[in-house]
Amino acid sequence: MWVEPDFQLSQLESKTMLHLQSADFEKEILHSEMPAVVDFYADWCGPCRMVSPIIEALSKEYEGRVKFAKINTDESPEIAQRYNIMSIPTIMVFKNGEVASTTVGAGPSAMYKQRIDAALK
Repeated sequence: MWVEPDFQLSQLESKTMLHLQSADFEKEILHSEMPAVVDFYADWCGPCRMVSPIIEALSKEYEGRVKFAKINTDESPEIAQRYNIMSIPTIMVFKNGEVASTTVGAGPSAMYKQRIDAALK
């Protein structure tokens, strides 16, 4: 039986995960010197809640080599529109300011790791 957590994903605190607004996106992601993983989500999204702990764990594993960020599509719809986000969760890996890969929907950790590792090459 699914029990709704009494917190919102945007309230999670993490030293390895940035919670970005539109104003920070260009500086933090597009101008990042290292690859960046962006988790586009919304607090009401069930699959987003499934993916969030996976992305959080990966942010710790790749700390110092890859930047990780979450963007709430309800709070920053212009970024979601810019990248044609039609379904969430959408996980995008950016390298040199360009989208290197896009994953739509929840998936296993190994799938995300494969895409991150490809961006690190």
